Amino acid sequence: MKNPRWRVAIVDDHPRSRSELSSAITAAGGVVAAQSAHAGEAVELIGRVRPDVAIFAVGLPDGDGVGAARAVMAAAPCPIVLFTSHRGDELIERARAAGVMGYLLKPLRPGELPPALDLAIARYGEIRRQRLEARKLIERAKGLLMARQGLSEEEAFHALRRTAMNQRRSMAQIAQAVILSESMAKDVLARS
Repeated sequence: MKNPRWRVAIVDDHPRSRSELSSAITAAGGVVAAQSAHAGEAVELIGRVRPDVAIFAVGLPDGDGVGAARAVMAAAPCPIVLFTSHRGDELIERARAAGVMGYLLKPLRPGELPPALDLAIARYGEIRRQRLEARKLIERAKGLLMARQGLSEEEAFHALRRTAMNQRRSMAQIAQAVILSESMAKDVLARS
């Protein structure tokens, strides 16, 4: 296959589940880039293979798929979809906090796999774009604070963070306000 729809890594200890997932992935135009049955191998596997998306079982013999997802998101980020028969608000909240982008329930219904993987990849990409834009805003605001107030880079960063915490807003929102105030100040000076 020349250009697969996705390159997928699977972390699931059940051979039957891995086989069903592999068949569904292949039938939908994707390829299985790598497989593992152990949570402890997830970070190395994802870091080495760099798949487009990964599918993790929740229950693994050497740990928890949600914990493995958290470790992957910290070390080698990648969109992750959980594949499990477990349900419940607590699991969903843990998965959300770990950075999981999607959820598939067992038994696998092959028709549900493509939209779940496509959505996980799209959501992950959007979150990465938002974070990049936020970093750009923060860097620009830091530069303005450094120039305007003679602060060091570290002092400017801490001023933004402190203001964000005090106002219960994101650093990106505070950075945007700093940039807007600078722009307004320039407009006022230009009109004077």
